[in-house]
Amino acid sequence: MNTSTEALFTEARSHNRFEPEPIADETLHQLYALMKWGPTSANCSPARLVFVRSPSAKDRLLACMSAGNAEKTRSAPVVALIGGDLEFFEQLPLLYPASDARAWFTGKPELIAATALRNSSLQGAYLMLAARALGLDAGPMGGFDAAKIDAAFFAGTAVKINFVCALGRGKPEALYPRGPRLTFDEACRID
Repeated sequence: MNTSTEALFTEARSHNRFEPEPIADETLHQLYALMKWGPTSANCSPARLVFVRSPSAKDRLLACMSAGNAEKTRSAPVVALIGGDLEFFEQLPLLYPASDARAWFTGKPELIAATALRNSSLQGAYLMLAARALGLDAGPMGGFDAAKIDAAFFAGTAVKINFVCALGRGKPEALYPRGPRLTFDEACRID
C-alpha cells in the first residue's frame, strides 16, 4: 500500500486508457474495506457500488456511455458504478445509533436526494484514493445516460447513478498533458 501524498494526489493522474491486467476480487474487497471508513454526514454511507468486469456487463455499460468515454470504459479491467441509495436513511438506526436520524429524512425527498448525492460523491472520491493507495489508477467519468445505467444496473432498487470510474493500471502514454490547478488565492478565502 502506498499512502504517500504523491501517490494519492500530486503525482496521481486521471487515466484514459488501461492495461488489460485483471483486478482480483480480493482487491475490490480491499478497495471497499478502505473507502467505507471515509466520513459521511451522520455516517449515512449512501454509496452503492457495482464493479463492472464481465464482458456481458461491459457491453451493457458501453451502451450507456457517451462515445468519448467508450474506449476508457472498454480498456479498463473494472469500471465502478458509484450510485446513491435514496433509501440510505433506512440504515441509519444501525449506522448512526446516537440519534433518531432516520426521522430527519422521512418524507423529505429533496433532503434525501441532496444527501445521497453529496455523500455518495464523497464515497466515490474515497474509492479513488483507496485505489491509488493500492497501486491502481482511476479514471472518473461523467458522459453517460443516467436513466440507461439505472435501468441496466440498478433496476428494482432506490439507487441512482452518481458517476462512473474506470479502475486498473493506467497507460501513461495515453495521458493528456497535466492540466493546471487554481492557486490558493484563486480558489480560497480565509474569513
